[in-house]
Amino acid sequence: MKRTKRKALGQHFLNDPHVLRKILRQIAPDKDDVCIEIGAGKGALTLPLAEKAGRVYAIEKDRTLLPVLQKNLPSNVVIVNADVLRIHFQELVAEDLHAHRTIKLVGNLPYSISSPVLFKVLEEKALFEECFFLLQKEVADRIYAGPGSKKYAPISILFQRDFNVRLCFVVEPGSFSPPPKVRSALIQLKRRKKPLFELSDEAAFRLFLKSAFRHRRKTLFNNLLMADVSNSLLENVFSKLAVDKKVRPEHIAPEQFAQLFNFLEKHGIIET
Repeated sequence: MKRTKRKALGQHFLNDPHVLRKILRQIAPDKDDVCIEIGAGKGALTLPLAEKAGRVYAIEKDRTLLPVLQKNLPSNVVIVNADVLRIHFQELVAEDLHAHRTIKLVGNLPYSISSPVLFKVLEEKALFEECFFLLQKEVADRIYAGPGSKKYAPISILFQRDFNVRLCFVVEPGSFSPPPKVRSALIQLKRRKKPLFELSDEAAFRLFLKSAFRHRRKTLFNNLLMADVSNSLLENVFSKLAVDKKVRPEHIAPEQFAQLFNFLEKHGIIET
């Protein structure tokens, strides 16, 4: 059976007024804020945001939704009919940055593009004071998870380095049209004043984390051995940093991963 364009985009429109009010309370926009909304849809959140915020950029890729979205929009809403993955946020809000306005990124992210959007946020993270995303609960849990959790993953470390992460609340499928097959959750990302740790090359650190978590049932030591790090060097760094050779990657704190990375980089094992 041929899928509709909307299903292909993974769009599930939030239409529960109670949940929308709860989301708005979490975002708490004011006249000094500029909100970039990803996936404006039919404007269910756009209009309430516009009543509180100084300006709203409503991004919507689906042209068929624009007539509905354009109805009764106030002058402080700018509709952006574009693919969010092709937008340069810095250019979009250049005028607002010049005016020293706070930038908040919000959205009910289509399931099909949630991962690339999240990594796009990491690329332009210095731009956003706060982000509020409605995501599959499984994805939200991974971003929020800490060491010791089975859901702890590279994405947990990457976001927690630069943001304080908070799970706000869970949203049941019945609050959407059409209802998704899974639960969703609202997550808040509030940018830290400074990162948890410094890195000389963030792209190389991501690859390092990918290697470290490649086989979750293996030890971190063995995963790094499989990434062509010498046994003697690993013995050295694990001893210096007091890391147990039998520990699995999900039990290592973000700062410890940074220490391991920096040591290996210093010894020329990781190219930057």
